[in-house]
Amino acid sequence: MSPTEYRVVQWTTGNVGTSSVRALAADPTIDLVGCFAWSPDKVGRDIGELAGGDPLGVAATDDVETLLALKPDCVVYNPMWFDVDEAVRILSSGANMVTTASFITGHNLGDERERLEQACRLGGSTLFGSGVSPGFAQLLAIVAANACDRVDKITIAESADTTFYDSPATERPVGFGTPIDDPNLAGMAASGTAVFAEAVRLVADSLSITLDDITCQAEYAQTTEDLDLGSWTIAKGCVAGVAASWQGRVGDRVVIDINVRWRKGQTLDPDWKLDGDGWKITVAGRPTVNMSVGFLPPPDFQAETIADFMVLGHIMTAMPPIHAIPAVVAAAPGIATYTDLPLTLPRNIIART
Repeated sequence: MSPTEYRVVQWTTGNVGTSSVRALAADPTIDLVGCFAWSPDKVGRDIGELAGGDPLGVAATDDVETLLALKPDCVVYNPMWFDVDEAVRILSSGANMVTTASFITGHNLGDERERLEQACRLGGSTLFGSGVSPGFAQLLAIVAANACDRVDKITIAESADTTFYDSPATERPVGFGTPIDDPNLAGMAASGTAVFAEAVRLVADSLSITLDDITCQAEYAQTTEDLDLGSWTIAKGCVAGVAASWQGRVGDRVVIDINVRWRKGQTLDPDWKLDGDGWKITVAGRPTVNMSVGFLPPPDFQAETIADFMVLGHIMTAMPPIHAIPAVVAAAPGIATYTDLPLTLPRNIIART
């Protein structure tokens, strides 16, 4: 194997995994050697076809030992949720892992984080987690802070109208669809967005500061009419707006604030106004750096349905870990974040005519 080729196994082919397969197949430095299928109906099928493209000559399987016996340099791990037992098995085998499965630093896992570190030491492997938000958004803030000789506070504010984002499995846990007077609602946003606490820690690490506390403040808004979202309905009087602010404090001072505000439909009470879709990144300091980040489809983008348009979000989630593969393979064993790796580079994606 030449230094610029990486043997890669894709883990699952859901929404993000499908975009991952397409990107890996298009990269001349990647040898896509295997794919794990979570759904029985995908076992034995060509992964290119599972991703909606031409056959790639690689069949999906649910045989973990067969995949690990391929000795991949890296596993691209795209399940919806992070499975520590599964990750330990992969990392112990010697395969590096990049993941989008709600993992940034692993500190939310408590004692289970040490199991991952032990697996990395045993296998000589590295684990890296990212995505678009959290993940890529924090990288942008870290890069922006490089212009400063003093930082007072970093704020990353995400706002989005998620009416057409159809993923109840990920939205219900943060409170969407819950009656506004449900006593369990108070902690749902914090629980469902807990990975942002790891994102706060990542930014703190980049600034070489020790936080005294990381807390979450949440708000909710209800819909005043039944809201039909396609695959599910949010009933009148239930949550259709969720806001969560994850704050890292030094003493009584908030030095990092990573917050999200998501709304659905036009019948929200209170009627939150969004400052566009995307992120407002503010590095308050000397100088203060402001950054506004939005996302648009390219001119040649063809979308017949909302589901087609959502593919852009899947691409943005899949690509940051994929671009990190060379750096992760070269990294020392252990859990790595953007603070440990060299700047990841968007190689091999220039448009080909």
